[in-house]
Amino acid sequence: MSATAHQERLMSVLQGPHISEKSHMATERNQVVFKVRPDAKKAEIKRAVELLFEVKVEKVRVMNYAGKVKRHGQTYGRRAAWKKAYVRLAEGSHIDYLEAD
Repeated sequence: MSATAHQERLMSVLQGPHISEKSHMATERNQVVFKVRPDAKKAEIKRAVELLFEVKVEKVRVMNYAGKVKRHGQTYGRRAAWKKAYVRLAEGSHIDYLEAD
């Protein structure tokens, strides 16, 4: 993979922040929660966060969520599977994606 293709892949690994009560409590432990691509690896997530937010990452934990089967009337459908990552930042690093400048 060329350097530019690798850079483009890193830019697409993070799909956005995952906002929930649990992720808000994780900020007290210097963690940030992101929704990521289902095929993303821990090392890619770490490099992407360090590249985009210019912070130092200590640890990355990922969780896979299977899509649920849902029913609408007589038809069945399936929600998409997704993946989220808990990113622990190094001491002194901070990401605040909720504040607007």
